[in-house]
Amino acid sequence: MTKNMTNINLLKHVIYLLFFISCFITKPSDASRGGIAIYWGQNGNEGNLSATCATGRYAYVNVAFLVKFGNGQTPELNLAGHCNPAANTCTHFGSQVKDCQSRGIKVMLSLGGGIGNYSIGSREDAKVVTDYLWNNFLGGKSSSRPLGDAVLDGIDFNIELGSPQHWDDLARSLSKLSHRGRKVYLTGAPQCPFPDRLMGSALNTRRFDYVWIQFYNNPPCSYSSGNTQNLFDSWNKWTTSITAQKIFLGLPAAPEASGSGYIPPDVLTSQILPTLKKSRKYGGVMLWSKFWDDKNGYSSSILASV
Repeated sequence: MTKNMTNINLLKHVIYLLFFISCFITKPSDASRGGIAIYWGQNGNEGNLSATCATGRYAYVNVAFLVKFGNGQTPELNLAGHCNPAANTCTHFGSQVKDCQSRGIKVMLSLGGGIGNYSIGSREDAKVVTDYLWNNFLGGKSSSRPLGDAVLDGIDFNIELGSPQHWDDLARSLSKLSHRGRKVYLTGAPQCPFPDRLMGSALNTRRFDYVWIQFYNNPPCSYSSGNTQNLFDSWNKWTTSITAQKIFLGLPAAPEASGSGYIPPDVLTSQILPTLKKSRKYGGVMLWSKFWDDKNGYSSSILASV
């Protein structure tokens, strides 16, 4: 009996040891694994939010865009062919936001974009815009919430127009919302030339959680016809110069999605991601956009390697 008990105890110790070793071995690969962020909302033919999240390919979804805000303007959400915010026909997406969140996916509202009329006129204006975002998309209350009662996870800065003034004030003001109980994530999509002309001051506040840099439409710092060096040089500059929890490689999901910067999936997975993953700040890949990803199947091609 004693001998049997000794053998059982020994077996338990061996099992425990093997379990401990397996956890230790898998830790590095888990640490280097990234996620895919996707922009959704600018093409009515890209499927709805629930379908987007049900693919299992995305870890972050940026709902694009709030195209008008600041300087006393009535804020305006543009979701292209999906719905008409002005007619209050977008509220049904609230339940779909919750569906995405139930899958562990973070959903952000993206400010700005390549068209629209937006700017921040002063520190006080930044507070006004923050209050609007809190009450209409985050944890506050309003009778006119465009996406219903869903509480989004954060705010994405996709500032491509206008003045560089006071975006730092908006970032600081928004970051204070996390003190109200629920974390409000701040994310941003600067252009790859460093520093970003419009968002540089905001990124310097060190308040951003995730930064997905647009390595496209900017030939001097993006991939082109076999040349990876410009991209690597820019990536190194960004990862060593700004404070963010994670930094992502932003890419067009199809050749037609941008003027330049498209990287064939096999080139990305074999020649680029292995180098980027050496950075402690590597967070994954951002894609523009869900519509183009559907057309080209890009995220499916790279998911296992991200």
